Amino acid sequence: MAITDWPAGERPREKLLQRGADSLSDAELLAIFLRTGVTGKSAVDLAREMLTQFGSLTKLIAASQKDFCAIHGMGQAKFVQLQAVVEMARRALQEEMRSGDALNSPGAVRDYLKLLLGGRAQEVFMVIFLDAQHRAISSEELFHGTLTQTSVYPREVVKRALYHNAAAVILAHNHPSGVAEPSQSDRMLTDALKQALALVDVRVLDHFIIAGTSCLSFAERGMV
Repeated sequence: MAITDWPAGERPREKLLQRGADSLSDAELLAIFLRTGVTGKSAVDLAREMLTQFGSLTKLIAASQKDFCAIHGMGQAKFVQLQAVVEMARRALQEEMRSGDALNSPGAVRDYLKLLLGGRAQEVFMVIFLDAQHRAISSEELFHGTLTQTSVYPREVVKRALYHNAAAVILAHNHPSGVAEPSQSDRMLTDALKQALALVDVRVLDHFIIAGTSCLSFAERGMV
């Protein structure tokens, strides 16, 4: 059945207008982005199929152009549109962090990190550099590794903190395994970075581990 044949209150667009975007499922939101389905499948059916194939909305967003365009009905134009939407969301979250105290808007920090790191297949270590008022100055992906290990050099983190004249930092990395719990090496790395940055009067405010849609805070665990 075509979406136009659904009851008005159940159509994704009408539902969004009546109840707000947060009332829609991942498939319904994706269906609005897709606009149309393919022969024999409505936009919602196609959206559900795509989410099943990639495993989650986060992984779909992080999919390569080749994998995305391999889906029947998808192409370069739709891939470009999706990347543009994702980048706009990232920049909006960056602006929110920069306009106020990052510690007073933890939701924006978490959303930004999950959007940036949640679907990555490779482990990535990044740093958000903050000024004395804890407003974000910049964020950088400093190290990339394999699926299981990343080599992080405290000296390089210190150099970038000095370059940005940062007063504090928020550390973050992802666990492609999908488990957000910190390992012993994660704890040791955090301690090493705290000690190195303390030598130049830069505080480590938090260290986030992103695993899919999960986000663990070292500060909330009392580990920073």
